[in-house]
Amino acid sequence: MYRFLLTPRWWGINLFVVLAIPFCVFMGTWQLGRFEDRVQSHEQAEKQPDPSTRAAKPLDELLPVDKVTSGRPAVTTGTYADQFLVPGRKLDDRQGFYVLNMLRTDSGKALPVVRGWLPGSATGARVPAAPEGEVTVTGDLQASENSRSDGVNARGGLPGGQVGMISAATLVNLVPYDVYDAWVTLPEAEAGGTGGAMKPVPAAAPEGSGLDLKAFQNLGYTGEWFVFAGFVLFMWFRLVRREAEALRDIELGLVPEDPAAAPEDPAAPAPEDPASPDRDVAGTPVR
Repeated sequence: MYRFLLTPRWWGINLFVVLAIPFCVFMGTWQLGRFEDRVQSHEQAEKQPDPSTRAAKPLDELLPVDKVTSGRPAVTTGTYADQFLVPGRKLDDRQGFYVLNMLRTDSGKALPVVRGWLPGSATGARVPAAPEGEVTVTGDLQASENSRSDGVNARGGLPGGQVGMISAATLVNLVPYDVYDAWVTLPEAEAGGTGGAMKPVPAAAPEGSGLDLKAFQNLGYTGEWFVFAGFVLFMWFRLVRREAEALRDIELGLVPEDPAAAPEDPAAPAPEDPASPDRDVAGTPVR
């Protein structure tokens, strides 16, 4: 009864099922592993002491920024240069902007420094000037932002003197010197400005180190892949069962093998013969 499984049409169906199910299981297992990695990373981060409480180290010793060095206090010396405002940044559920200055170091590269946060709109805002002369800055180290970072404006079109993303790739196009692929935020912001004293911007947790929405997306994708594997198996079983039932009905004579060969209904009227004696040569009935 199941010899039809060896026909060319069913070879294609069977090959698809044999390949699809392991692929779905592999993808589901991979997504589950991603979720478990995020959970483990979150647990390890909770066990570690607050990075900002650790001793400050020279900037170059903490680069490149990773999950271990993110948030660590970094110290460097230089002179403040260009200043930018970063609009659309929230702090304590209030809308405002960051005050960002480029600190030119002895290496010739500049380190973006977020000196603080002020409420309101960045357009036309008056902010305190950066200290003059050589200064030593100690701030919490952060990785360059990207289009997925919170508060980032990747659309562009901002007024002059404003940037939507704190990133070396963005800032290097606005200043005539190299920029570190990192930035720091001062734990104690400076006072001044028309909006009052600037507030310090707390360091953010490194990307991928917590149970954020992406972690639960991985868990959701895990379920989807396993459900799809079960759906493929269910549909294959249903097709096999329907084909087997159709062949069984044919063997029992319940369904003719060739619908065109089905016997005519004896009660149906027989078609008239055009060559009947009751018709003339043109086939018109003789009256």
